[in-house]
Amino acid sequence: MRLKSFFADTVEDAIQRAHREMGSEAMLVNSKTAAPEARHLGAYEVVCAADNQPHSEATPFPCSRLAPPSGPPPVDRLSQEVSELKQQMERLALGLARSGAGMAGIASDPELSRIFATLTQAELDADLAYDVVAQVGAPATIGALRTVLGRLVSIDNELGCPASSPRSVALVGPPGSGKTTALVKLAARYGITSRRPAQILTLDTYRIGAAEELRSYAAILGVGFQILETPAGLAQALEEHRKKDLVLIDTPGLANSDMDCLADVARFLSSCPGIDTHLVLPASMRTSDLKRVAEQYDVFEPSKLLFTRLDETETFGPILNQSIHMGKPVSFLSRGQRIPEDLEPATEELILDLVLKRHAIGQTKFGTAAA
Repeated sequence: MRLKSFFADTVEDAIQRAHREMGSEAMLVNSKTAAPEARHLGAYEVVCAADNQPHSEATPFPCSRLAPPSGPPPVDRLSQEVSELKQQMERLALGLARSGAGMAGIASDPELSRIFATLTQAELDADLAYDVVAQVGAPATIGALRTVLGRLVSIDNELGCPASSPRSVALVGPPGSGKTTALVKLAARYGITSRRPAQILTLDTYRIGAAEELRSYAAILGVGFQILETPAGLAQALEEHRKKDLVLIDTPGLANSDMDCLADVARFLSSCPGIDTHLVLPASMRTSDLKRVAEQYDVFEPSKLLFTRLDETETFGPILNQSIHMGKPVSFLSRGQRIPEDLEPATEELILDLVLKRHAIGQTKFGTAAA
């Protein structure tokens, strides 16, 4: 079931828009007078529901395919699959060869064994763990390990793009990743506490109550708030608020089957060099799921990774895995619901402490107290 809000000057016009976009089977769920900040879109807000298949007619977010609908010919597709299978087998053979030689060396050194166990327990990729252990060498100290891991950590917690006015930051990511909460935390931390004028813009007319939730937060924080329906509306709003210091953009989080509906939004954000796009990912998600979701949102061309839900996991290797895999720095880390206390800029020291679970342990060797 897909839900979406439609704005128009009359309820009837809004329902007609819903039928054009979602099909004749679209059902009316709710109707009300539009909130003041959305009044420019229409006098009424109508919420409609339909099945998950988008209608073929034009929509505020046209559901044009992100990839050509027609796939390669069967022969080409088979050739591609065989090539991918061959590459997988080559990687597997390399991994087995490496593990055979590597494990022999690791097993002969108790300290290296402890390091390897710590990294794999943190769910660091096995290949990455092997490389780290090989570079640590003997004697295996905490300092040596942190130095090697530190070279792999990439951090960029600056908000906005250099020489861009206003500093425009967009958060994209899957449903349930905590985008809205992270956005409010950023607004409180870098807008209110720094006493700089900020503005919140939202393109999320899909999730019921999403706009109302943000509107309430914006009112509490005392920052501007505006609901938008199209990339063109976003472009106009950015121009209107160019004198603001910080503009935060909230986007819909849709399931993979509905990603086509964000094609125009993705094209707009990826083509605007002045917008700093952060991909929001839950740290509690498995590495395989993180990679899958990141691939889905690659069309937005995010420049940074923001990890949430750190309080819901005890293994933080996937944060480092994903940053290295995508070649993108980590910007912020978020845990809990407190605003803005539960969001902090990512640092190399913090990520290393999380991965190694050594927040305040003064030790020089694994399992050995400092002299």
